[in-house]
Amino acid sequence: MSGANHHHHHRPAIVVDNGTGYTKLGFASNSAPSFVLPTCVSEFDFGISGGGTTNNNNNGVTNNTKENNNNNKNFEHHQYSRSHHHNNRVLSDLNYAVGEDALAQINSQTIKWPISNGIVNDWTSMEKFWQKTLLSLLRVEPEEHFFLLTEPPLNPAENRERVGEIMFETFNVPGVHIGVQAVLALNASVALNGGTASAKNRNTTPSSANDEANNNSSGGGNSNSKNVGDGLTGTVIDIGDGVTHVIPVCDGYVVSSAIKSVPLAGRDLTRFVQTLMRERGENVPAEEFSRVAQKVKEKYCYVSKDIAKEFELHERNPKEYVIRMEGVRAKTNLPWQADVGYERFLAPEVFFRPDMIAEKENGFGQFSLPELVDNAIQECPIDSRRRLYGNIVLSGGSTMFKGFGKRVKRDVKRVVDKRISESEAKSGNRLKAKSVDVEVFTHDMQRYAVWFGGSVVASMPDFYKSCHTREEYFEYGSQVMRSNVLEKEELFF
Repeated sequence: MSGANHHHHHRPAIVVDNGTGYTKLGFASNSAPSFVLPTCVSEFDFGISGGGTTNNNNNGVTNNTKENNNNNKNFEHHQYSRSHHHNNRVLSDLNYAVGEDALAQINSQTIKWPISNGIVNDWTSMEKFWQKTLLSLLRVEPEEHFFLLTEPPLNPAENRERVGEIMFETFNVPGVHIGVQAVLALNASVALNGGTASAKNRNTTPSSANDEANNNSSGGGNSNSKNVGDGLTGTVIDIGDGVTHVIPVCDGYVVSSAIKSVPLAGRDLTRFVQTLMRERGENVPAEEFSRVAQKVKEKYCYVSKDIAKEFELHERNPKEYVIRMEGVRAKTNLPWQADVGYERFLAPEVFFRPDMIAEKENGFGQFSLPELVDNAIQECPIDSRRRLYGNIVLSGGSTMFKGFGKRVKRDVKRVVDKRISESEAKSGNRLKAKSVDVEVFTHDMQRYAVWFGGSVVASMPDFYKSCHTREEYFEYGSQVMRSNVLEKEELFF
């Protein structure tokens, strides 16, 4: 590692998790992202004042997150970069907005969403989005920080090359690490659940990520990291805004041939809630229906154990289960009211009964989520299947529904037990199979699991050794970014 790159180690790496609906970005070793904002760009004409609009707006970030981050020692460089006049000069040329500011632009011609189903398909808009968020929101000099970016499973190798071109040629960053989202989500689960989530997968488990970091820095080195990585096995259910992934990870490797992906996720649930409320004739202003439906999904929805009993409870005691929403129409200042009823449990039920909103001919109404999990694990090596069933990890905002983890565990267990009983029956009950333990692990950081996993990885001393450096890029070209595509990710704790 050159001395120039070593100089950048004093500044925390920047972790960016770009999703179909939302982007999470912040600094390594922080417990929460600094900013969470919609992954969208809109172009319009504005002066220098327009650049400050994004900075004044919270862009979907809670004030508590900002206060916590301001108290974090890793934000000392914030003041340093504010003094740089280079950012101000560049920002004056950015005649576009991102995130909530983009959605709020009435005079905007078009709003572009550069990511579809987890894959970047508009690199011009993606570059604009990164430029605005790094310079205007984080207020950093990109050439002074290493970056950790995330990628979905089965991401085309050409996309990694485009990331290298933009990061090294446009932003002149010293180094980039591209982490597979599923592996980062497992890292987050191990860091948060300690030995619980992976006790069956390891011989020894560190009590915390910080303890392991101390072990590495005191001489554990790569050998210790590699041993821990060899034990990282689990099944990641990643449900974001645009796509659902079921990704098995065996001993630190993503089993690419067993990945299951369906275009059914949070955005479809929002539309389903909107459709149910509209068909019932709820008095919600048309221009606010989408926002109201999203609020209903995020705040009031839950997963039921038995949908028939849930219908009965709502009909028997509507005062307890039906929620009244109120608001004021922006255009006329007239109040409106709407009831939230069956959609509270019907929306998340879509994951377990996708035929409610999708035809089987479309490809994603054929299997429920528990069946997808079972199918993915069954396509993995036979000696790793019990560990994959025993460490199912949830990731993404659409897994945050109350009771979601318990329902997944129950239904996956039923699928497994049914197959075992059928196998025993075929053998004439002469062969008895050992029961398979199914465990689903949840934690408070599920919404930002991938980002938090990246934050943990990027805060480890060995992180910089896994980065593609600027020197390597300009020596070997963009093809250097193709390495480690769906291969083993370096694990550091």
